[in-house]
Amino acid sequence: MADNTWSRRHIISLEDFTANEYQTILQTATSFSEVLSRRTKKVPALQGQVITNLFFEPSTRTRSSFELAAKRLSADILNFSPGSSSLKKGETILDTAKTYLAMGTNLMVIRHQEAGVPTIIAQEMDRINSGVGILNAGDGQHAHPSQALLDLFTICNSLNPNNPHIEQLQGKKVVIVGDILHSRVARSNIWSLTTCGADVHLVAPPTLLPKHFLGAFKQPIRPDHTATTPPERKLYLHWQLEPALAGADFVMALRLQHERMSQHLLPSLREYHQQFGIDRERLKRCKPTVKIMHPGPTNRGVELTSDLMDDPELSLVPMQVTSGVATRMALLYLIGGVK
Repeated sequence: MADNTWSRRHIISLEDFTANEYQTILQTATSFSEVLSRRTKKVPALQGQVITNLFFEPSTRTRSSFELAAKRLSADILNFSPGSSSLKKGETILDTAKTYLAMGTNLMVIRHQEAGVPTIIAQEMDRINSGVGILNAGDGQHAHPSQALLDLFTICNSLNPNNPHIEQLQGKKVVIVGDILHSRVARSNIWSLTTCGADVHLVAPPTLLPKHFLGAFKQPIRPDHTATTPPERKLYLHWQLEPALAGADFVMALRLQHERMSQHLLPSLREYHQQFGIDRERLKRCKPTVKIMHPGPTNRGVELTSDLMDDPELSLVPMQVTSGVATRMALLYLIGGVK
């Protein structure tokens, strides 16, 4: 089912992933997608293993998706809730992680509002030779690798449902619109999509996409073979929506958080929609086959019009949710098999 050369025990960021690793994830997710289409949607791949969801930050979609993925793999699941935990009594995050380790946890899925927490826990698990794998489910404004990987699977699956492959992304134009400056989803998608050969165009007001933002992604693409010359990342910045949409294959809108108004980064939601909201008229600038995406939850009428969200010919949003379970099954399976 999976590439037996997979060696990553942790998935914290996609910054140094190779094209081969992305393809391994696609192949594995495709296999699990087939499992999910059966009457019996369960396999014993992680039977006997314990997966702990350490969600220090509230989440509905991501947590539910990981929990269902773990159940489909026949794993035992422990769910952590910070509101009723010993953190309120002074326990540290590392102490919490070690408590679940003592209960027999094999994999930890970690979400935290502060960047770096999954990294710190992974480093501690390695220091004590626990053998526990860590999967970052979103940390601050740093990374959200599983969301970007399910987006990658969704895009490739829409291009070729029978055999999703990263080579299909070569030369495809993907436009990401919204609060890119504060988005961990955007950052992870930039790493994955550019590594797989897509042309990524970022669009936002200057307050949400400063010119210096691109500097963080100047790291060359890691080659799968040392003899290969690393290709450059095809990444472009726009402060106006219409020029960026020209010839787009995929348009991904990001959720706009209401606190950006209180921070004086935007004048109003209405003005944002007028300048950067996606509607049918603006999509006419894209390719006729364009598809729209959104990581959710969506502010209808702000990032996207409702009719686009509900249009099965245009919207990949439902497919993103479905792809999330298969992709997260793949990630848990891959790191769960590392010894």
